[in-house]
Amino acid sequence: MTAYSIDQTIQKLEQIYIPSEIKSMLPLIEEINQIKKDKNAVILGHNYMTPDVFYGVSDIVGDSLYLSKAAAETTADIVLFNGVHFMAETAKILSPDKKVLIADLKAGCSLAESITREDVQRLKNQYKGVPVVTYVNCSAEVKAETDICCTSANALQIVESLDSDTVIFLPDEYLADNVRKHTKKKIISHPGRCMVHEMYTPLDIEITRQRMGGDVTVISHPECSREVVDRSDFSGSTSQMIEFVRKAPSKNILLITECSMGDNLRIEFPEKHFVSTCQTCPHMKKITLEKIKASLLEEKFEILLDKEIISLAQKSVQRMLEISYKKK
Repeated sequence: MTAYSIDQTIQKLEQIYIPSEIKSMLPLIEEINQIKKDKNAVILGHNYMTPDVFYGVSDIVGDSLYLSKAAAETTADIVLFNGVHFMAETAKILSPDKKVLIADLKAGCSLAESITREDVQRLKNQYKGVPVVTYVNCSAEVKAETDICCTSANALQIVESLDSDTVIFLPDEYLADNVRKHTKKKIISHPGRCMVHEMYTPLDIEITRQRMGGDVTVISHPECSREVVDRSDFSGSTSQMIEFVRKAPSKNILLITECSMGDNLRIEFPEKHFVSTCQTCPHMKKITLEKIKASLLEEKFEILLDKEIISLAQKSVQRMLEISYKKK
């Protein structure tokens, strides 16, 4: 649990916001933190949340799967997921008996929305017997049609674990391509992309390296194109990126992912200089303190899933967890 005292929160936010902004945030932050205590609620904050949400009201922070796992292990009655819709669905899949909320039901995801359950069914009919690996950045219905899920951190491990020369990998074509270069297996992909990560280009890296005289460590997310990833010093999930920043030899960091993560890391690593181009996810930015308060107070925008979908999706997620965390 990472909830901060109000004094600690102010110290964090002072590194990003001006005093008048912080002054306007504090009453909302204090109200939300009191409401969650009264309701035995836990608030999850994805790494792409703005600092006021990330540091002000989130009890647990991290990437989407970690947050869902952590929420399932709490005794909270209510889980409020500050992220996008598919993430809240994953939390519901792993905590079916908890009330799971999201502050804005319209906080979607271009990648998750690129594929439907029917699309997966068509691919399974077209490639009979070929196992389906689905990135967790997808809907519960898509998870229900898959054999096993994966994250950006364990995608290669999951693909390699399957006893098949061919794998259907959904829905991110860039992540599939970045896995493809590390495996001998044939990867059948789908034309899905993250609207944020697809905007980054090799030119972003080249210009920054020239400007910094080469003294910069480039860190990208594997949802970026292969050309971007190949020109990076490291590519990994948001959690892996944080660990790499912690050990990065250069003071200067070019972070190629969603904009707010850069802001949060500027607070976490004040000794580092983040020199990033900035692409913002409009869906993540739908989550605000005002909406969080309303959702929690009224217990509205609950994630409701069919029991059969939960049961099927649980199997694909659980299979991934068993492989990823099995003892060697």
